[in-house]
Amino acid sequence: MLYWLFYEKLFHRFTPFRVFGYATFRTAFAAITALFLCLALGPWLIAKLREFQIGQYIREEGPKSHMKKAGTPTMGGILIIISIVVPTLLWANLANPYVWIAMFGLVSFGLIGFWDDYAKIKHKQNLGLTVKQKLGLQVLAALMVGFMLLALHAERAYSTSMNVPFFKSFKPDLLIDSMLRNWYTYPLAFVFFFAFMLLVIVGSSDAVNLTDGLDGLAIGLMLIASFAMTALTYVTGHAQFAEYLDLARLPGASELTIFCSSMVGASLGFLWYNAHPAEIFMGDVGSLALGGALGVVAVLIKQEILLIFIGGVYVLEALSVILQVGSYKLRKKRIFKMAPIHHHFEQLGWEESKIITRFWILGLVMALFALTTLKLR
Repeated sequence: MLYWLFYEKLFHRFTPFRVFGYATFRTAFAAITALFLCLALGPWLIAKLREFQIGQYIREEGPKSHMKKAGTPTMGGILIIISIVVPTLLWANLANPYVWIAMFGLVSFGLIGFWDDYAKIKHKQNLGLTVKQKLGLQVLAALMVGFMLLALHAERAYSTSMNVPFFKSFKPDLLIDSMLRNWYTYPLAFVFFFAFMLLVIVGSSDAVNLTDGLDGLAIGLMLIASFAMTALTYVTGHAQFAEYLDLARLPGASELTIFCSSMVGASLGFLWYNAHPAEIFMGDVGSLALGGALGVVAVLIKQEILLIFIGGVYVLEALSVILQVGSYKLRKKRIFKMAPIHHHFEQLGWEESKIITRFWILGLVMALFALTTLKLR
């Protein structure tokens, strides 16, 4: 909105407005806007959630130390979404389709989380949507993103080739050319494309959701991951940097820096209230939205594999649940004392604040490693 007003409409009348055309300027101010918006609206939202008695229900089989958190206002993800969407609308070039796809991913997964949180509050227990219902809605949202990407691909505004860490020339195409040349393998190419989209986007959403179990853990890691994605979106959309790093350049990706920096600012602002001991929880409306948005951005800038390292702790949390469930079903034995893995360390006697801090450190190390792979190719 501000880009359109000051740069496209008023720049020729007042040349200092040229600054609104620079992505770096708008990226910085989007982050600042998101931060202050989140800080300003936080107390009001916490008071309203308390007024309407929208509190967290704690599962009985979880750590007993968490029982004291019962009743803490939840659904704080609403604050996060507002603090991302508003700065993006203000500072991004809204003619860019990438921006709208990223916001669609954020809002659509946020709505699924809202429905899940509302069901928990309505039933007055930690049981919302069923696994099938939640997964079905997530798959539907991810499929819609996939169709949008194919529409852009048809207009040559999106590449289905993906970047692979440590390899410069190896850029596999998700729409396999050999399959597209033959009518009998044509459908398989699209099946593979959508299957991969679902794995990345839905997997990212669920991984963040599983990590959201300790005060500030998930949002602190999201602060790190979204900062790394801001750097990636910038170099992907920058002609010189993309050529120097031999990345699949996407000119429209530069506007995603505004969206990602808004995620940075919103995450930092929400952490102010979510830090231990938390005054508010993000709920599924926040964790599913942030995870879904992270996956969508990774798909847009063709860094699906690098997302594994950027969100490394999220991946470890999800793997711990998969291994725990698989082991119990196959061998009737548990690998961890409790899953996700942050609860395992709680059962070992670690203080909650120590687990959070150490997981943040691990997340930062993995994100930095992911960024170094851009040059180690």
